[in-house]
Amino acid sequence: MSQSYDRGLVEDFGRWRDFSAGMWAWVFHKFTGWVLIGYLFTHIAVLSTAIPAAGGDPSIYTGTLQGLEELLVVRFLEVGLLAVAVFHILNGIRLLFVDLGVGLTAQDKSFYASLVLTGAIVIASVPTFLAGAI
Repeated sequence: MSQSYDRGLVEDFGRWRDFSAGMWAWVFHKFTGWVLIGYLFTHIAVLSTAIPAAGGDPSIYTGTLQGLEELLVVRFLEVGLLAVAVFHILNGIRLLFVDLGVGLTAQDKSFYASLVLTGAIVIASVPTFLAGAI
């Protein structure tokens, strides 16, 4: 005889507080992966507008990018992209070690370390991204 239990409503957001560090690592890794895939396709589409054979004009492309770089919101989006990429890389390295059997007992600590290291790298890079924008 099989047993079942009440999983609650899908809208029951109180269940999120019961997530372990491993579950949050999985959620963040999936989210950052999808963001990076979206950025990759967008990046390729934008770069293709600079190819003369495809009907693009490199001078218009360059002017557009220079105009976007002057916008403060674009600078903050670049910082966000850096945060997404750095976390995805660090968590991927953490997962590689876990798959190799290294640090199996310290998965929570290594996840928190990847978050802290991501934060430190992003905070340290903010002056570089915002230089000249403010």
